[in-house]
Amino acid sequence: MKIAPFAVEEWMNQYETKASCNIAETCVDSVSLDELLALCGEPRQAFLDRLCARQLTYGDIVGAPGYLEGICGLYRTLGPEHLISTHGAAGANHLLFYSLIEPGDRVISVIPTYQQLYSIPASFGAQVSLLPLRAEDGWLPDLDALRRLADGGAKMICINNPNNPTGALMEDALLQQIVEIARSAGAYLLCDEVYRGLNQDGGTSASVADLYEKGISVSSMSKVFSMAGIRLGWIATRDAAARAVCLSHRDYSLISCGMLDEQIAALALANREKILDRNIALIRENLGILLHWAEQEDKFSLIPPKAGTTALIRYDLAPDSVSFCRGLLEQTGALVVPGDCFGQEKSFRIGYACDADQLKKGLSLLSAYARTL
Repeated sequence: MKIAPFAVEEWMNQYETKASCNIAETCVDSVSLDELLALCGEPRQAFLDRLCARQLTYGDIVGAPGYLEGICGLYRTLGPEHLISTHGAAGANHLLFYSLIEPGDRVISVIPTYQQLYSIPASFGAQVSLLPLRAEDGWLPDLDALRRLADGGAKMICINNPNNPTGALMEDALLQQIVEIARSAGAYLLCDEVYRGLNQDGGTSASVADLYEKGISVSSMSKVFSMAGIRLGWIATRDAAARAVCLSHRDYSLISCGMLDEQIAALALANREKILDRNIALIRENLGILLHWAEQEDKFSLIPPKAGTTALIRYDLAPDSVSFCRGLLEQTGALVVPGDCFGQEKSFRIGYACDADQLKKGLSLLSAYARTL
């Protein structure tokens, strides 16, 4: 099987360890286990005693009950029977395409988005149609264009809400219209929702798993909950047949997730409001820093993100995006991701949910680098 190189991940793999100022990271500033326990008000020694006493078996194959119950709290209509524990959202997306997509199937995906949503189905022989998101539309889908692509039926429509890399947010009314298009096409509606819950206004947008009988939500503990290191995610869907097929394929590739990881995630989800309060405060403060910086710059511009941890910044300078970002790293040590990784030239993705001092330093380095060009 041939697959296109995963541009953003290859960029991060190559350069992340070489950066002295990483403003490309997409997780909200990660917590340590000690920080998590303090935030949750959990006695450290008691928790570690329980963790250390666990026999290192496979654990609960479909997911630990406490972990699954915690995930259910993120949705309106779902129970544990609608969930599958996976190895991050990346594992969830791969499992879904591996389980549901066959050669010749019609798949529609927005772009820019996380490359998995179109490159994996293409590698399985699907006929993939891309729906470009445009800055002039606020990086939101053109519904008429989506209807035309879905005319005649489709196996799956893939969206990303909030969007990576732009931070655009589809409000509930727009999501409901997309649901109706998917329903009329007889399509699954897959929504990568790894940033759901990080709205700048403090609200939480609806999930397609709650809105649509064939809606499939994918998310993880990495971005919203600042815990990428435990490598946990999930699939959420009320479509029993789709879940069953995914579980059957999962037996061949995963068996189960880490039982210690799920115990940590269960604690975090049981205290999700405390973590969300911390993380929403951080992204609000940092977005203010980012927007203030952009106002002072004449070579950089962006559409302010409404949610998530990333923004797509355009620049009015000569180099292409790969050359720009490589030069930035080599000359200053600051790391961002080229827009070329998302099919968007003359731009780069910044992750603004890091430590505030790191963000300020990175923005200062960006300004200084631009002056050299």
